[in-house]
Amino acid sequence: MKLPESQNTSVDTLSNGAGPSNGHSANGTKNGVHASSSVAKLSLLGDSLYQDSQIGREEFIRLVIQSLRDVGYIESAATLEAESGYTMETPQVAEFRQRILDGEWTRAETALETLGVTDPDELNATKFLLSQQKYLELLESQQISSALSVLRNELAPLNIPMDKLHTLSSYMMCANPEDLRHRSRWDGAAGTSRRRLLIDLQRYIPSAVMIPARRFETLLEQARSYQQMSCLYHNSRAPFSLYADHSCSRAEFPTLTTYILQEHKDEVWHIQWSHDGRFLASASKDRTAIIWRIERETAPYVREVSLEHVLRDHQYPVNCIAWSPDDKFLLTSSDSIIKIWNASTGLCTKELKEIPDGHTDTVMSLAWLPDKSGFVSGGMDRKIIIWNTDGSKRESYGPTSIRIADLAITPDQSRIVAVGLIRTPTPSPASTSNPSLPEGGASAAIMPGSASQVDHRILLFDMHTKQEEVNIKLEGDLTSVKTSSDSKYCIVNHSPDELLMWDLDQPRMTRKFTGQKQGKHIIKCCFGGIDDNFVVSGSEDSKVYVWHRDTGVLLEILKGHGKGSVNSVAWNPTEERMFASCSDDGTIRIWEPQPLDPADDESPISIKGKERQRNLNDSISIS
Repeated sequence: MKLPESQNTSVDTLSNGAGPSNGHSANGTKNGVHASSSVAKLSLLGDSLYQDSQIGREEFIRLVIQSLRDVGYIESAATLEAESGYTMETPQVAEFRQRILDGEWTRAETALETLGVTDPDELNATKFLLSQQKYLELLESQQISSALSVLRNELAPLNIPMDKLHTLSSYMMCANPEDLRHRSRWDGAAGTSRRRLLIDLQRYIPSAVMIPARRFETLLEQARSYQQMSCLYHNSRAPFSLYADHSCSRAEFPTLTTYILQEHKDEVWHIQWSHDGRFLASASKDRTAIIWRIERETAPYVREVSLEHVLRDHQYPVNCIAWSPDDKFLLTSSDSIIKIWNASTGLCTKELKEIPDGHTDTVMSLAWLPDKSGFVSGGMDRKIIIWNTDGSKRESYGPTSIRIADLAITPDQSRIVAVGLIRTPTPSPASTSNPSLPEGGASAAIMPGSASQVDHRILLFDMHTKQEEVNIKLEGDLTSVKTSSDSKYCIVNHSPDELLMWDLDQPRMTRKFTGQKQGKHIIKCCFGGIDDNFVVSGSEDSKVYVWHRDTGVLLEILKGHGKGSVNSVAWNPTEERMFASCSDDGTIRIWEPQPLDPADDESPISIKGKERQRNLNDSISIS
């Protein structure tokens, strides 16, 4: 049940000096409520919560008292204190908290000395936090002389880093209180800053003396997170219950092909969902791209699935596609040519061909900017180009150090992650024939005529400075890169036979995913499911592979595609229980959970133009 907003005691909803916190009101009493003298103290044997429990009774009861007070059950908390004999906290803690909330800094520092902070470094840290808050509040109230005195006599003697001291002194130049709050990222004395100060000070005060705010909720949240992480098939937004352990069933996971889309006349190389999840675009070696409509409002087998548009007039096979953020336009690339299509009409509105300083070699990747201002292309000519929405060239990264095989933009638009190769020519005897390179691999883009040393790299670019931040060398082709929705990670298809997940902030490799087959073809992967809980990839053995992201456990090997590689996979952005795959067999498969009613277990529906046919499908699971 949702509590009234006035009872919510989180830092984000309480202003300084108002409302309950850890069971104490502004006057320092326990919210003005005293337990009735008629409540007798109950004496129990032992110190543990239960006879066979390792949880201490006192700690548990004190946390219950804190929780009751925080949500507004003040009398119940006072009664529990009286009956158990355990106090939520000592009068010294209550006094310290109130001094902070009232801005009585000298008395707060004195009270702090009674709370068990004895380490000299920790005492200095707490004094710095108190003096910093005092200094900022004096500046906010335009008491410049007093603020300067605090800076010189209280902050400077603490031997804080010089750059920090310079930053604090620069705030004296702020034009007004609003400018101060903006530059210091501080919400002022009337905001939540004093309560945030209490949270910061809490780190130095023994938790048995001053219980961290909302401690019971923190423990429950940790239990929830652990259960979610332990649930290998977690893919539901249903609320967690405290009454039972959380578990998601494999039956709710997409392991069954419900539709087979077959209109392409050759290998299908790339697929991508529209942002609203209602359309799927596919790119093929047959020189076409297709837009499919896949409605979600009804159950599998009865929903509307149809071919919307076939985008023709490409001179070469279509390598990749990208939906605009509003789903009004679709980009396609064919050799070095980029086309912009109206997704509603299926008409080409712009062709980017032979643009000055544009692409001169195959465009391998397309991606729209999250801010909707344009799109990015990357090619084997080592160029990364940013285009405006009308197709005019805005700027270019390059030439980069690699021939781009794929790129991705982090959702926060801070970075571009690119993968590809560097070709370093080496002298070779005239009698030596050209090296034979695997057909379809990224290395196949090396120009013939001389032996070459090939290095494969992951590059990380800062989108604000346009500078290369990271350059990671790996052995083996890198054919695909996708970023996580929180902009913290990327996954890369790496031959032979593995996917790598990289932390973009460190940067370092955090996990390997193995099992699928990749040696000579361009295979693409994706994140999928709730909170990107899964990693999915195609494979050269005609199967789709699904792993649990946080553990690397291989969950599913899905069969169904015909002979050849499964080239690309895409998880529906709005329907967590649906993804698609495409293959050299010329088809696209839609994967969904098994039907709840065995009577509804039908074979997949094949969509080919306006004609529907029945086909067979099977899948296997690796437990």
